[in-house]
Amino acid sequence: MYKIGLTGGIASGKSTVVNWLLRHGAVAIDADLVAREVVEPGTPGLAALRDAFGDDIVATDGMLDRAALGAIVFTDEAKRKQLNALLHGFIKEAIDAKAKQLEAQGYAAAIYDIPLLIETEWYKDMDEVWLVYVSPETQLHRLMERNGYSEEEASHRIASQMSFDEKRPYSDQIIDNNGTPEELEQKLRILWNGKKHLFALQAR
Repeated sequence: MYKIGLTGGIASGKSTVVNWLLRHGAVAIDADLVAREVVEPGTPGLAALRDAFGDDIVATDGMLDRAALGAIVFTDEAKRKQLNALLHGFIKEAIDAKAKQLEAQGYAAAIYDIPLLIETEWYKDMDEVWLVYVSPETQLHRLMERNGYSEEEASHRIASQMSFDEKRPYSDQIIDNNGTPEELEQKLRILWNGKKHLFALQAR
């Protein structure tokens, strides 16, 4: 399986890029979706979180109480790292299983849609890394507009992430999304025309 890691940052337009690629024949593994699946009721992932952070993080319906967990980990850096370390193995196992399913269906390549691709060192497992890039000014403006945040709120959320310029050295393709949707689509068409052969179904 040829692995293309796709990453970006808040309000970069990564979801727009993924959806465009899917419409044009790519297949993708969504790490955020996998992260939710591995903590569903009855999973080993949820049991591990319960052991680590207590019964209060599980709601009466057996679902993970994300607000309760968030209240614990987002005010304590050590516990946030503990959470990430606990879930990493479950997420990696589930992603590897999805990749094997795609290979069994005949796909020779997949997009690995992983927001924290660089931060968690997933990029080391990739054949290529694609970065959806916007300038700090564009990111701030789009986040304020999209979420209704004040400049202070938006700046705080952006500052909590690794910057685009820090991610650049790890990236093989920079998808510049500072312009219009039409300009982004034109760039994606050029990129896809050079890569779509990787995604052609192979003989099984």
